[in-house]
Amino acid sequence: MNDSLPPERLEQRLPDSKPLYSPGEAKAEADRCLYCADAPCIRACPTEIDVPTFIKKIASGNVRGAARTIFEQNMLGASCARVCPVEVLCVGSCVYNGWDRPPIQIGQLQRYATAVATRDGEPPLFTPKSNGKSPSATSKSVALVGAGPASLACAAELRLQGHRAVIFERGDLPGGLNTTGVAPYKLHVEEALAEVDWIRALGVEIRSGVEIGRDLSGEQLLGQYDAIFLGVGTGADHRLGISGELGAGVVGATDWIARMKIEALGRSQPLRRVAVIGGGNTALDVARECALLGAEEVTLVYRRGLGELGGYAHELAECRNAGVRLLVEVLPVAFLRDPAGKLHGLRLTRAEGGRPVEGTAHDMPCDLAVVAIGQSKLEALADQFSGVAIDGRGCIVANPSTGATGNPRVFSGGDCANGGREVVHAVADGRNAAREMNRRWGAT
Repeated sequence: MNDSLPPERLEQRLPDSKPLYSPGEAKAEADRCLYCADAPCIRACPTEIDVPTFIKKIASGNVRGAARTIFEQNMLGASCARVCPVEVLCVGSCVYNGWDRPPIQIGQLQRYATAVATRDGEPPLFTPKSNGKSPSATSKSVALVGAGPASLACAAELRLQGHRAVIFERGDLPGGLNTTGVAPYKLHVEEALAEVDWIRALGVEIRSGVEIGRDLSGEQLLGQYDAIFLGVGTGADHRLGISGELGAGVVGATDWIARMKIEALGRSQPLRRVAVIGGGNTALDVARECALLGAEEVTLVYRRGLGELGGYAHELAECRNAGVRLLVEVLPVAFLRDPAGKLHGLRLTRAEGGRPVEGTAHDMPCDLAVVAIGQSKLEALADQFSGVAIDGRGCIVANPSTGATGNPRVFSGGDCANGGREVVHAVADGRNAAREMNRRWGAT
């Protein structure tokens, strides 16, 4: 799988921000854990990993046992250990925070356990009820649309229960945003694809280059499989709809991150003066990435006040540490281009309540603008399946606990259903949907 990647890519210039613990470091950190009986870190984890138990196993030297504890609740525990905002989840809930002492580095310990237990040469941690090549233990089969974290988690859980799981991915590379959208200082493409291969080894089949609605219809899928899981993530990047937006130099945030991660280095545009438009975590990631990649000037442009910024405080702090400049209560009104069409600036106006203030326009130089204001809706996919509805946010309507939609054979989870939450929430959605299917089928 990794052979299809260019040998030199821009993301490789961004090293791991939290390197893997050594065995000594892992044991020392694990020994600090108090193993709380009513552990707040478990409640803070969307996949309910038994954190004290896996940490205690690391401390006692049972690293494979620790990994099993993690994977029993979260089959993508390796990537979640690296991409989760632990500062506001498990680590942020550690009791040490209330005592003004450093919290247990749960994400680092989880990464250590999963990395050690799944490295080359280690025997499998799990054995599915069937090998995926002969008829499954239950003769049930599920088609999963999109090869991101929600579908991968769902497929893994289904395979462990003996069901056949086939994932259809319209792109060339599986993994969803773990592969193409996560900041490289958290997770590189090769590591995301290695996790996909680990899931695939359970007997999950992945068919790339297949788009539902183009190559296969929803009706065809329902005719061939017992259930469908929709885990397609979000749609294309939104545009601002202002003058000069179409053309070189202006790009959507998810598109820019994907290019930075998977395109050959020679195709990368040199970074000089960058404007990142938006205030969510994606915008903060892009701004920080550009700064760390050596851009001369990076400016985050946000239309509302600092207190309304959607991104996490710790991510904003990292942006500022990297040298990102923050402009709040300003609104882009036009992209400025020279007669040849080359981008050279962004026209801004002061904003009140997110709306422009007349007579306050001014220009800011930039030669790259990255628009990070969200993604489009998914009506076209929902229309493929009768009974599947879209809500006012443009998300598929699904029960958050079971993934059930208005069609009894169609389930959904991940960004397309929850609106764009963290990877760990997508994993929880996929896992819960698989468990609901298993329950309905009476499998044990």
